[in-house]
Amino acid sequence: MKVALIGATGNVGSRILAELLSRKHTVTAIARHPEKAPARPGVTAKRGDVFDKAGLTALLAGHDAAISAVRFSGSDPRTLIDAVKAAGLRRYLVVGGAGSLEVAPGKKLIHTPEFPAAYKPEAGKGGEFLQLLRAEKDLDWIFLSPSAMIAAGQRTGKFRLGGDQLLTDASGKSSISYEDFAVALVDELERPAHSRRRFTVGY
Repeated sequence: MKVALIGATGNVGSRILAELLSRKHTVTAIARHPEKAPARPGVTAKRGDVFDKAGLTALLAGHDAAISAVRFSGSDPRTLIDAVKAAGLRRYLVVGGAGSLEVAPGKKLIHTPEFPAAYKPEAGKGGEFLQLLRAEKDLDWIFLSPSAMIAAGQRTGKFRLGGDQLLTDASGKSSISYEDFAVALVDELERPAHSRRRFTVGY
């Protein structure tokens, strides 16, 4: 496919870019600093401003799908959604957050005492993004939430998928590597199974 990846040089975005390339997709890597994108066959790096709807629309046009891997507090979800629609794309995959996942019926991770205060603004904006997507009538979107802990690690290809509930292992740990998160996202791109839904990935 021809994929537009917004935020292609970040921790998650760079892993998604690598996964897309390993599966022979063609990628337009959109970033504030496109020079940080790897010079590899299949990649075209473009400078993009996530607050510039017109500019973003022009960059997204002509792709089969858009993937957003940008910080919620460093972007505006309405601008992103409107740019994807204005560019004529239907498929929109969003790198979500864990804060809006439920740890018990009606109780979100962000509202637990253990949730770090420093992460609450970002997590709160992620929840707002999800609500906007759920009200969207035209886009074929997904919002993939990681587990509570996401960090650099191994690409194992072995993980579990869930819905709106936080995934934990037998010891109560909730984690996923950037690399395996990217595998789950690109799997969804290639074989859609969660259209217009949020889902999560974890070990």
